[in-house]
Amino acid sequence: MKKFFSLITVVTIISSLLLTSCIGTTKNTDSGENVTITVMGRHSDLAKSYMTSIFEQYENATGNTIKPVPIEDTQFESTSEEMISKGDVPDIFLHFHNADLYRFDIEKNFLYLNDQDWVSDLTDSTLEYCKDSEGNLMGLPYWENSVSGCYYNKTILDSLGLKPATTQAEFDVLCQALASTGYTPICWPADGCSWMVQFALDPVFADDPEKLEKINNNEITYADIPEVTDMMEWINDAADKGWFGSDFLKCDINDISPIMSSGEAVMTFIWDTWLYTDLAKDGKYTVDDFALMPVFLNTVENGTYEGGNLNMMMVNKNGSHVDACLDFLSFCADAKNYNIAFDGISTVNCFKGQTTNIQSPMITNAADSVEANLRASTSASKITGFSGDDVAAALNELFRKKTDPAGCVNLMDKYRISEASLQGAEGF
Repeated sequence: MKKFFSLITVVTIISSLLLTSCIGTTKNTDSGENVTITVMGRHSDLAKSYMTSIFEQYENATGNTIKPVPIEDTQFESTSEEMISKGDVPDIFLHFHNADLYRFDIEKNFLYLNDQDWVSDLTDSTLEYCKDSEGNLMGLPYWENSVSGCYYNKTILDSLGLKPATTQAEFDVLCQALASTGYTPICWPADGCSWMVQFALDPVFADDPEKLEKINNNEITYADIPEVTDMMEWINDAADKGWFGSDFLKCDINDISPIMSSGEAVMTFIWDTWLYTDLAKDGKYTVDDFALMPVFLNTVENGTYEGGNLNMMMVNKNGSHVDACLDFLSFCADAKNYNIAFDGISTVNCFKGQTTNIQSPMITNAADSVEANLRASTSASKITGFSGDDVAAALNELFRKKTDPAGCVNLMDKYRISEASLQGAEGF
């Protein structure tokens, strides 16, 4: 690792110099002349086909120029935080609504978009994802909209005469039945991955906004919410029963594909696009062998699905081209334009008018269940101080028997409150 340090440092310095040269921070001065709009984001994100398509469409239609400002993925948060803290803010900032977003002093730097004409064309879950805790719309969601749930090997289940679960009790029976046949019921990537807990927390707070408000005001903690302890007790018991397999503590995100494509494990908690982009195509089982049911982690009886985590286009409120940026967002949110950009892309709709995208058969076949149990991504985006890394650290203590379920919940509270304090959140 150390031999790469010098190169990374040089790349970061060069990126900072380039950003300084291309990002303006003066007041809006649009006067009818063609302008250049800078769009800063991760290198891989800006290279997506639907991004390059909408950029090209806009340039051809308006004569304005979109200037991507790509930052290497591994350096994105630190480099962009450094630049924005110095006042070098791009015209458009591309970011997910997660804990890292609060590094960037949103109220000071970015425009709330509540009054834009295109808001009514956003799907309900998409709109909810992009709001802050005060209900302000922070950006235009323009991304793949995946559905997270329990993706299971239907070929294996069929061969054993087993059926997918519709309740927590049925899921527990299914896990026990699979374990008794020698299969690992659930591929749980305990080495650094934490999104599974995120899925389980979503219904706790999405279904009860009062709980969300209280925890964000530091009036209650996770320990005061029975469902959170119920979840940790279930996870602890499942690990003890071998439902995650024998090597789950060594399993990271890169190990999910070989485990699932070989049939070693039957189920995993993940999102649909992963099966198209990351699951091995030459394994014993491919995407055609999988189907979808809810995530069951003992926080809600009928299980849950999580709506997509979406990149948002956020507008620099103090930039040189605020009016042009708003026009660009309106262009992106125009059905005739986004339907060209997302033609053939596998995604659930972000916009009500999307017609050219395709949807995974796994999702369409489970459409009734998804409609009944889908929640907007809530925990990662709405809980003040939430950090996936902190959740993974707390779980690691539980799995290694350094604490019990109640102690794990207390650790989650400790880490969350500490992060909220660092963010300067009111009440912490």
